[in-house]
Amino acid sequence: MIDESPLEGVKSNIAVEFDNADQAKIVYESILLEFETAPDFRSSMTIELDESRILIKIDAEDSTSFRASVNSAIKWINLALEINNLTN
Repeated sequence: MIDESPLEGVKSNIAVEFDNADQAKIVYESILLEFETAPDFRSSMTIELDESRILIKIDAEDSTSFRASVNSAIKWINLALEINNLTN
């Protein structure tokens, strides 16, 4: 078993494109608190709204925490979209 990961860290910028700026704003406002309060032991995430895109920046210590951050972001966005679709 390898004691230490050969990675010094994983950083990524992810852009999620929406149909329009209104939809992006609804999702952004719905998930902003999740990003601000997510535990940041081994990774950190920030989120920005750019017209019809949400920009996510992830800085993780290792691939496992990076994957967990990506999965969380996708889960939150997906849930916000599903709830929005139910109410429309």
